[in-house]
Amino acid sequence: MSETRRHPAHPLVALLAVLALTAIGCSMQGGSADPRTSSASPPSDGGPRAAPNPHLGREVPPQGGGAAESTSAPASSAAPSPSTVGPQARPPVSDTLVRSTAGSGRRVALTFDDGPSAEWTPKILDLLDRYGVKATFCVVGEQARAYPALVRKIVAKGHRLCDHTETHDERLARMPEDQVRKQIGGARDAILAAAPDAELEWFRAPGGGWSSAIKKVAVGYGMKPLDWSVDSRDWERKGVDTIVATVQRQLRPGGVVLMHDGGGERSQSVAALARLLPWLVQQGYSFDYPG
Repeated sequence: MSETRRHPAHPLVALLAVLALTAIGCSMQGGSADPRTSSASPPSDGGPRAAPNPHLGREVPPQGGGAAESTSAPASSAAPSPSTVGPQARPPVSDTLVRSTAGSGRRVALTFDDGPSAEWTPKILDLLDRYGVKATFCVVGEQARAYPALVRKIVAKGHRLCDHTETHDERLARMPEDQVRKQIGGARDAILAAAPDAELEWFRAPGGGWSSAIKKVAVGYGMKPLDWSVDSRDWERKGVDTIVATVQRQLRPGGVVLMHDGGGERSQSVAALARLLPWLVQQGYSFDYPG
């Protein structure tokens, strides 16, 4: 049997083998990345977090200390529920003329038009205070601009306000809608400038002259059209006895009484109110606001 002849290794081959073994060893020492670990995971030493998601515009927090939450799904585009966001919408206002009190039973609502007046409104307020009565004041815009402190005093005493146009022009029912809007909106602006926290729940047309445009604009501002069921006709100044008798004759439970604290000389109105208030109490009336 012949002996197999061996050839010595070539030096160049040996060198290449050593280099290959060295490269393999370095690779094994570095190890391979764990496929379960995301490169976006936050480092344990409190280093910088994952880069922000460019679609959401904010950083996505890591979930449970592991990989960052996937950002492949777009953010929800569902609109927020209107019942949980922003102020609640007020219920729609009816354009039916208000001629009765808010509550039922033996109630009366006193309303005073054309003020405030520097001379007569304070006297009306003093009488109402004496009997613990709350009333509604239908304010003219020009008067509110002239006497803003009186507007605030009316509100501070717990009375309520009603828009009565900017200039008390009794031709309002014949005006086009844009002029109606100026009259109603102008008074509203003046009243709220004097008493920003006041609520304007009603609008009353000068002289009780209504039109569809007037009611449309008033309702658009969120104000109910306020009329009356008892006209004292105190503006005629036919005497205190006549004013008192007119109210006593017309009044029924739930009535809305029209009187004046401005727009002219109102001494008879003040004197009539001084007689009507105790009479109303004796008749068992309680005082309310319009409905």
